[in-house]
Amino acid sequence: MLQSRNRHTSQVLTAAQMREAEAALIRAGSSVEALMEIAGRGAADWIWRTCAGRKVTVLCGPGNNGGDGYVIAEAIRERGGQVAVVAASEPGTDAARNARALYQGTVYQGPALGPAEAADGDVFVDCLYGSGLTRPLSAEDFALLTRLARSHHHRVAVDLPSGVQSDTGMVLNEVLPQYDLTLALGAWKWAHFLMPAAPVMGTLRLVPIGVDAVANAAEALSKPRIAAPPADAHKYRRGLLAVVGGAMPGGAVLAGMAAQGAGAGYVKLFAESKRNVPADLVVDQGELVDVLTDDRNTAVLVGPGLGRDAAARERLAIALADPVPAVVDADALVLLGPRHLAERQAATVATPHDGEMLALERAFDLDGSGSKPQRARALAQATGMIVVAKGPDTVIAAPDGRLAFGPRATSWLSTAGTGDVLAGCIASRLAAGSEGFAAAGEGVWLHGEAARLCPPAFTAGQLGQMVPAALAACL
Repeated sequence: MLQSRNRHTSQVLTAAQMREAEAALIRAGSSVEALMEIAGRGAADWIWRTCAGRKVTVLCGPGNNGGDGYVIAEAIRERGGQVAVVAASEPGTDAARNARALYQGTVYQGPALGPAEAADGDVFVDCLYGSGLTRPLSAEDFALLTRLARSHHHRVAVDLPSGVQSDTGMVLNEVLPQYDLTLALGAWKWAHFLMPAAPVMGTLRLVPIGVDAVANAAEALSKPRIAAPPADAHKYRRGLLAVVGGAMPGGAVLAGMAAQGAGAGYVKLFAESKRNVPADLVVDQGELVDVLTDDRNTAVLVGPGLGRDAAARERLAIALADPVPAVVDADALVLLGPRHLAERQAATVATPHDGEMLALERAFDLDGSGSKPQRARALAQATGMIVVAKGPDTVIAAPDGRLAFGPRATSWLSTAGTGDVLAGCIASRLAAGSEGFAAAGEGVWLHGEAARLCPPAFTAGQLGQMVPAALAACL
C-alpha cells in the first residue's frame, strides 16, 4: 500500500470509478463546489511549495478541471503570491463558473493572448483538461498549452497532463510537455502508472478529497512489510525454492542468486552442470522427476534459460506437476498451454514481457485487445494464473479481478537478465510463504528498489546483488 495521510489512498481508479466516487461524496452531503474547493486548495498547497514566491500562471479549461485551476489561483493570490490565469475558453459548468467568479485576480483570454501577456513566468499550472479527456486537444488548445509550457521554467499538471487518456495512458497529442510534478486529485488514475504517459508526469503526489474505498479498485504498490524469520527458524521453514534450469544455465543462476536475497531459506538449482555456479547456490544434478518430488519444496521456478526444445517441454511439464506454488517465466511462457495448467491447484505466477504476453494470448485464445491492465486481467481470468505483465510499466492481475500497478522503476532495467532477477524475487517470496498475488507485488517492489540502489548501467548480476539491501528496507 502507498504510505499516505489518508485511508484508501493506494487505490487506482478508472475515470468512471472516479466519477462515481465523487457522486457518492455528493450523495453523502457534499457538493461539486465543496469538492472543487478541497481539491483546488490541496493542490495549491503543493504548488505554493514549488513556486516559493515566484510567478505562477494557471491555464484553465472549460470544465471542472478548469474550475480547480481558479480555486488554485485564488488560494495562491490570497497568500500574497504572484498569479495570473489564462482562460482557454469560458467556464462550461456551474461549479467552474462559480470558481471563476470567486477568483479576484487577473484573467487573460487564451485565444487573444498577446506576446507580453502571461507569456512567461516561473511556474506553469496545467488545468486545461482532466481525467475525462478521450480525444486529442484542438489545435488552438494544444498550441496554447505548449506555448505556455515552453515559456515557464517549471510545469505542474493538475490531475493529469492535458492530452493524456486516463484509462489507457495513451498520449492523445504528439509531444506533450514534460512536467515536473503531477497532482492526482482524489485518487490515482491508471494513466499515472502506464506508458507512454507516465514519463511526462514527473513526480507524482496525491491530493486527498475524502474519497472512500471503491469496490474492485486497482491498487498502487508501495514498500511491502516483510517480517524477519522467527527466532527458531531454519532453512526449510523459511522456504525451499526449486529452480529448474535448462539449456542456457545463466538465466537460472541469475534467478537463483536473486531468490537467495529475497527471503527464501534454501534455493536449489536443478541443472546438468555446476559450471559457473556460485559456491553458495546448491546444484542438484539428479533426475528432475525424482528431485521435484521432495515434499520440502515450497515453490518452484521454471523458465529462465530453459530453452524451447523437447527436453525443455518435458522439464516444464515436470515442474508444473509439483503441487506447490510456481513461477513461470521466459521460455516456459512460450511453451505454456492449457494442458499444463489443467490439474494445477496451487498459485501459478506468470511474468510475461510484451512478446511473451502475445504468445500466451494466442495459446489461450484471447484476442489481445484493450489496454495493458485489461489484457492482464483477461489473461489471468482465462488461465487462472496471476499475471505480472512486466516492462517499462508493470501491471499485476489475479484471476479474481484484483489489479495492482507497480511503481515507476529506472530505465536502466532495460538490460539482459533483469527479468530473470524479477522471477527469482517473486519465486522467493512464494517459497517464503506469501500468497500468490502478494508475492508478485513484493517481488516487483524488491526488483525496482534493487535497481534504484544500483549505479547506472548495471548488469543483471549487480541487480541481483542488491536484492538483500532492498529486502532490508522492508523489515
